[in-house]
Amino acid sequence: MRNRDLEFHEESAPAHPLPRILAVANQKGGVGKTTTTVNMGAALAEMGLRVLLIDLDPQANASTGLGIENRGLERSMYHVMLHDEPLENVVEPTDVKNLFVAPASLDLAGAEIELVPAFSREQRLKRAIEAVLDDYDYVMIDCPPSLGLLTVNGLSAAREVLVPIQCEYYALEGLGQLLRNVDLVKRNLNPQLDVSTILCVMYDARTKLSGQVVTEVREHFGEKVLRSVIPRTVRLSEAPSFGQPITTFDSSSRGAIAYRDAAKEVHRAAT
Repeated sequence: MRNRDLEFHEESAPAHPLPRILAVANQKGGVGKTTTTVNMGAALAEMGLRVLLIDLDPQANASTGLGIENRGLERSMYHVMLHDEPLENVVEPTDVKNLFVAPASLDLAGAEIELVPAFSREQRLKRAIEAVLDDYDYVMIDCPPSLGLLTVNGLSAAREVLVPIQCEYYALEGLGQLLRNVDLVKRNLNPQLDVSTILCVMYDARTKLSGQVVTEVREHFGEKVLRSVIPRTVRLSEAPSFGQPITTFDSSSRGAIAYRDAAKEVHRAAT
């Protein structure tokens, strides 16, 4: 399973003072990226931290997964990205105390093309976040499963990248390209950017393969890999259809416990 495209030199883990801005990114679809953004955000909010979740994915799964109906929204991240709408005008509260969401809408699907001629197109999200940063402890950006202009905006605005990796055979496929793109953004747009966190998700303890993938990811990325792993569970899959994170949908489930543990690890880096 070894992938030679994954060139990574481990450095000592830097301190990450609050507020923290994390882009949750993986160019592969179906790897638990939105699930991680929603549930990690909810677990941090449960710890008493103010969390803003920014949905940059035109599919708007993070928005609907938190009970925000994306159809008929007067304002969404589309208006922030294309029409200079202040981010504070878009933010919606959720049913989870301390957790807020800036929802996506289907209009974002055309934003990749509309952004091409826009002035300072890669920095639009960064400027929008800077205006509200003092209101939050964490800003989590759910990036689309692609490496287009929306993801570049997410990486340009973030200080850290959190990469969910599924415990399956093709787990590391395409990850080398993601790391190269993160490096490009770091060199050209955002010198602060750092791949700070790797989270293994969809772990199935019944299979040897899951354990092998976790071992290989730890060999590649060292201490950046969280000790917590997220199990593959039906309850995690069901929660979004009820518009809730797993921490409220089934508070005592394995998935809820795992995301709480992961959130504690992430926050420990700030304290």
